[in-house]
Amino acid sequence: MKGYLWTGGPGSPTSETPAAEGKLAAWEVIAVDAVGNVIEFWGFKRNQGRVWALLYLRGEPLTAGEIERELDLSKGGVSMLLRDLERWGVIQRVRLPNDTAWRYAAETDLVRMVTHVIEEREAGFVARIRADLAEARRLAESSTDVPHERLVRLEKMATLAEHVERALRLFIKTSRLDVSGVLSVFRDEGGAPRREKR
Repeated sequence: MKGYLWTGGPGSPTSETPAAEGKLAAWEVIAVDAVGNVIEFWGFKRNQGRVWALLYLRGEPLTAGEIERELDLSKGGVSMLLRDLERWGVIQRVRLPNDTAWRYAAETDLVRMVTHVIEEREAGFVARIRADLAEARRLAESSTDVPHERLVRLEKMATLAEHVERALRLFIKTSRLDVSGVLSVFRDEGGAPRREKR
């Protein structure tokens, strides 16, 4: 089990000064739910976003029990959410000095967090799409009844996937997103032959 010793900074909690219990303040509810909604829109679980947002806003590690109480979630649900978030690298398990309880802290470097998630999820997904399109192209080219225009369109789809993967890899390395190659694929530059009028 991987974890870190939390040294925090000025005002860091210790085992003698536990985090305040209770419901979230109104502004926290709005912020936490907003992040949850965005995360859900991206295809993750809404409560994954809510847990990360709570930890990020508090700026101090919380125990699983504290997260359960603050977000009104079940023990099993929180356990599963924390496991997922650790796997994605957006939270980490920590221990306070002289404390035996595991606590969880949010990744605060947002660029590193987004980069890690993209590397783990989107880049792998695009790589699979590229492989599928390559197989589709191989099958289409070996067939004798696929019109040339469709082969050209299939090639453009494969090129688009290649540019998206390249843009994601560049973002992972440099934190800059260059989509110029992606946009150029959308422009119809006469790549596909036009049908002749009869």
